[in-house]
Amino acid sequence: MAITGFSSDGHDYLEAAIAAGASAVAVRAGSEGKWRTVLARRGVGVLVVPDARVALARIAAAVESYPARRLLTVGVTGTDGKTSLSHLLAHVLSAAGRKAGLVSTAECRIGESPLPDTGRFTTPEAPEVQHMLGEMVSAGCRWGVIEATSHGLALHRVDECEFDVAVFTNLSRDHMDFHGSVEDYMAAKGRLFAMLDGSAEKGIEKTAVLNSDDAASQYFRSLTGARIVTYGVLRPGDFRGVILPAEGWSSRFVLPSNGRDHREIVMRKPGLFNVYNALAAVAVASVAGIASEAVAAALESWPGAPGRMEVVHGGHPFTVVVDFAHSPDSLKRILELLRERSAGRIIAVFGCIGERDKDRRFRMGQVAADCADYTIVTDDNPYSEDRLAIIAEIASGLRFSGKRDGHDFALIPDRREAIAQALAMAVDGDAVLLAGKGHEREVHLPDSVYPCHDPDVARRVLRDLGYRG
Repeated sequence: MAITGFSSDGHDYLEAAIAAGASAVAVRAGSEGKWRTVLARRGVGVLVVPDARVALARIAAAVESYPARRLLTVGVTGTDGKTSLSHLLAHVLSAAGRKAGLVSTAECRIGESPLPDTGRFTTPEAPEVQHMLGEMVSAGCRWGVIEATSHGLALHRVDECEFDVAVFTNLSRDHMDFHGSVEDYMAAKGRLFAMLDGSAEKGIEKTAVLNSDDAASQYFRSLTGARIVTYGVLRPGDFRGVILPAEGWSSRFVLPSNGRDHREIVMRKPGLFNVYNALAAVAVASVAGIASEAVAAALESWPGAPGRMEVVHGGHPFTVVVDFAHSPDSLKRILELLRERSAGRIIAVFGCIGERDKDRRFRMGQVAADCADYTIVTDDNPYSEDRLAIIAEIASGLRFSGKRDGHDFALIPDRREAIAQALAMAVDGDAVLLAGKGHEREVHLPDSVYPCHDPDVARRVLRDLGYRG
């Protein structure tokens, strides 16, 4: 399959593919100038398609014998919370005896058995998605949970997933470098809900699960004829939670059950955003026919998703949290949560990814200035960009907000050194946030890569500082 990418064109590599043994190729209509002469000389079969990515998904599904038609599939989209909710849904389903597979940006697995890491930072390409769904079917899964990113939806990577349930978390401005406008960003996410109407019949009512507290839900509601189930905290909905005061690193809320009973839930993950995820999971569980008692037990036993609000333990008298927060809104939310839960200073460590939405860099500096007491600006994944230039853009947001170099923030490019500096300066009652990388294990520079898994680096530094757990 020849696909026109963002930095190269697959049609330029057709001759190499044929030399490697390809007996047939699929090419995009209108690209004849790039392939007609080569393919005529080689005598291979040619399939001409109007959209290569759409065709890739269809071919991938056919190669895997259409696995999504033999699974009940849940797609999760939104700006924040997608990964955590996807993991939570897989946990709830599995805990209730519905064996489930998971495809997320943090981890892909069947039950508790991980599938091979694809090395991606967003939704895998369609052949990988379909192969994973096939693995789930072979392993006896009944459910598949798929994190559907805006990139994955726009690039047709989750086409042919035959979604039965589509879930929306929330929407704020993100990925403008790729989508160009908020309207296009919403439209990409909206594809998930539009796909409900044409998906295969599997004996379950197609359902859109929407956050009643987010105005974008009205747009997604308009895209499908599927049943609508809502959840939220502020506005009336089918599953409306009532927040209660929580102790320690947890969240607590009351959930009406069957419109009459009320059940109190205590989760090991704090924050309003985790309550929203729990309510969304309850809504999906209702579609799956899972008893409320089983849902409550699963919510309370959930350990969390890798690199999402992950506490690093080690006997130290301050809090260390790893989170994937990499946008101004998500960074602000977690810093405000840490402020509520901490008696001491808030020390933030983060950077910004290269080759993406440059506007967020200045704004993330401003957020850190407003919400943290001390900030260390460091690498995220610069990719082909100058790491120091990215760091300088973030620092400009800190300076604009009145913060002073050396006094209120530091610039330490190597992320491992930045984490070490932050933990070395933390004292009793402080909270240290390692943001932006979450589950990721490497930092990609223009000409090299260095290993850096925030939780592992933090644990090693804490041991070196004498904390033994």
